[in-house]
Amino acid sequence: MTAPIPRDIPDLPAIPRTHALLPSFVPASAVVTPVRRRLAGLLRLLIAGTAAGAVTLALLLGNPPRVLSHFSVQSTILLALVTLASARRAWTARRPLPSALTGAALLYAVINGLVYHLLLADAASPFSVTGTAGAPTGWHAVAHHLLHTVIPAAALLDWLLLTAPGHLHLRQAATWLVYPLTYLAFFLTRAALINTGAPDRYFYPFLDAAAHGYKHTLANALLLGLSFYALAVLLVALDHARPNPIPHRIKTGFRL
Repeated sequence: MTAPIPRDIPDLPAIPRTHALLPSFVPASAVVTPVRRRLAGLLRLLIAGTAAGAVTLALLLGNPPRVLSHFSVQSTILLALVTLASARRAWTARRPLPSALTGAALLYAVINGLVYHLLLADAASPFSVTGTAGAPTGWHAVAHHLLHTVIPAAALLDWLLLTAPGHLHLRQAATWLVYPLTYLAFFLTRAALINTGAPDRYFYPFLDAAAHGYKHTLANALLLGLSFYALAVLLVALDHARPNPIPHRIKTGFRL
């Protein structure tokens, strides 16, 4: 048998509050079931493999140090690594990569494609390289078009069709220009260390300091930098204006 419960229970003294209660936030991952995006993972894996194959082909066909000095090759390597990591996260239902990283890879890929098609491949451009004796043919042309056309277009489609909108921010646009500025310093330093008259000393005509002088070259670089910043701002604006291509399939652990 148990002892009877007393009728009168004395009140316990109140515990003094030593600090204010802080609001607590429950992350969405605690109540929303993660969804594996297998199709997005496979498509991004295909993009990463194509980018890696294009870089490998370019390295096999040319001088590796010279090939790796191109902005198109460096930006494609970055895109391949970022897309491969994004594919793994989509396949395993993990959170996406930081938008500062994915936005930078997207911007550099778009810059690569636009600079080639608007400045280098356009016959009306003063910096056109079409019709020259060094125009790529055969497997060189395949690697050339993969690096400058297929990969940038694939990166743009990945952003438009497989990525949720609204993650890019205007404050990131200025930081994305750090790499182009670093590449400009690397490009001019590399050219200064190479003997005069060496082939491919300046493989970008608009940065040819030997032909135009440093003053004109830096003026071209300034115009390109302003154009790159405007392009970054445009990508941020489009990211907040475009529709969401990912269907909403929110599943929680609660049943009403």
